[in-house]
Amino acid sequence: MHFLLFFALFCASLTAQTPQTEFLWPEGAPGAVGSEDLDKPTLAFWPAPQPNGAAVLVCPGGGYGALAMDHEGKQVAEWFNSFGVSAFILKYRLGPRYRHPAPLDDARRAMRMIRERATRVGLDRARIGVMGFSAGGHLASTLSTLYESAEERPDFSILVYPVISFSTQHGHSGSLRNLLGWPADPQLVWRLSTERAVTAETPPTFLFHTNADTGVPPENSVLYYLALRRHGIPAELHIYQDGRHGVGLAPKDPVLSSWPARLKDWLKVRGVVQ
Repeated sequence: MHFLLFFALFCASLTAQTPQTEFLWPEGAPGAVGSEDLDKPTLAFWPAPQPNGAAVLVCPGGGYGALAMDHEGKQVAEWFNSFGVSAFILKYRLGPRYRHPAPLDDARRAMRMIRERATRVGLDRARIGVMGFSAGGHLASTLSTLYESAEERPDFSILVYPVISFSTQHGHSGSLRNLLGWPADPQLVWRLSTERAVTAETPPTFLFHTNADTGVPPENSVLYYLALRRHGIPAELHIYQDGRHGVGLAPKDPVLSSWPARLKDWLKVRGVVQ
């Protein structure tokens, strides 16, 4: 019955062109500590008005303690929709109420749900990627490196000023504390420093950062990019000189607002869009 409801919602959203939201775990998330809204991760489907079959799972940032659902969620989905890419915005569980692996469990579940229903809602199962901002970028990179099945593996990754390394001086302490607690388990700190988890099977990746970012230093993107290089993974890295952390699509900045165009170019190079 749950599947039929989800399918009906998806079909309705394709017609109405409005986002439809579904619980990831309608019977209760694994390890749930309550029944409040923050205990119920969701997936919101934003179908493109003229879909080309590609889709992106969007993970907003917020240091694993909040979610920037507007400028790193809604605005991003609308931008993708403008050139035919459907979007799914993930509301994942947060610390300190939830620790690892709850956010990763939610991301894995979301990707499986998208893949299971892809054909029925007009999506190409081979053109489904993940995009994450800041701590959401860490979650996206974790999904890209620690997936457990082919159904969970993104076909491409987009990491926007991402948190990557917990085991170097460039890590983001707030994300670390919210995800792993304090003091954090050293083995998890190592395992979840995702530049160390890159393999030859990691998806092709686009990275955007700014040199002036003091919240999450650009070395995070550089470390991940170099790891991709070592394993022969196609990658593209853009580091702009100016710009604070958390700019999103930067629509009001005459320079930074050009970075989404670089992403769109890369998606064309990868064959995700025409």
